[in-house]
Amino acid sequence: MQQTIATAAGSFTAEVAGPPDGPLVVLLHGYPQSRHSWRHQVPALARAGYLAVAADQRGYSPGARPDPAVDLAAYGIDRLVGDVLDLAAALGRGASTRFHLVGHDWGGQVAWVLADRHPERLASLMVLSRPHPAAFRRALEADADNQRHRSRHHRAFHDPATAHLLLEDGARRLRRNLANGSVPESSIGEYVAVLATPAAMEAALAWYRAAGSLDAVNVGPISVPTVYLWGDADATVGRDAAAWTAEHVTADYRFEVLPGVGHFITDQAPEVVTAHLLDQLARTARRG
Repeated sequence: MQQTIATAAGSFTAEVAGPPDGPLVVLLHGYPQSRHSWRHQVPALARAGYLAVAADQRGYSPGARPDPAVDLAAYGIDRLVGDVLDLAAALGRGASTRFHLVGHDWGGQVAWVLADRHPERLASLMVLSRPHPAAFRRALEADADNQRHRSRHHRAFHDPATAHLLLEDGARRLRRNLANGSVPESSIGEYVAVLATPAAMEAALAWYRAAGSLDAVNVGPISVPTVYLWGDADATVGRDAAAWTAEHVTADYRFEVLPGVGHFITDQAPEVVTAHLLDQLARTARRG
């Protein structure tokens, strides 16, 4: 069910399902997607007794969209991490309550950073398609698996003309990019609807511009039980960056490779994602 979650930093549009007192699972989308990328996982989690929350993140939610032309720092990683903690608090999970965190793409980047800085807040972590930042940096520096070419779109997002180019002609380029990633047409329509205005698109691109580059942030070893899902047909993340992630998790860790699946895992293999997520949550419950 769609809800608006009010926090001190703004109001977030979210899909929320499940018992209010159930264990909290927060799901973070990536670019250029939205809360809709978790359309299959939210109801499945609710049926399993979890409180599942998938929010349109900062800039994607109209109620939490500072003007990046005025304050680009509002889209920095510290604020993005703070938003997740604010959402958890708004749902009654304060500083003494752990929750489960799931992130894809940019949402995965935020998840890695939160797990590093606030491990005491997390019961478990699942990341899709985004390697640990230290592994990603190593792959870029070595150009392993042609990682620099795979990440070339990051540089394009710093161009002031990019938002207009992506939205012109009915968002033709944005739609084409998603279609080339094997995203179904129905899902493309949902994502484009969220990013269809210049203000929304500029805010989404502000994540990249505020970061400078995705390998710039320093993230240490992760001490939270973690599952990393990577599709071996991902055009943006090579095998080495994905495999090297194991070196940066000190807790229980599983690396799951999805054969023939690309970057947009929840659109291409939703049932597989749901199965791995429910398994991770069950394992966490058994560990106590």
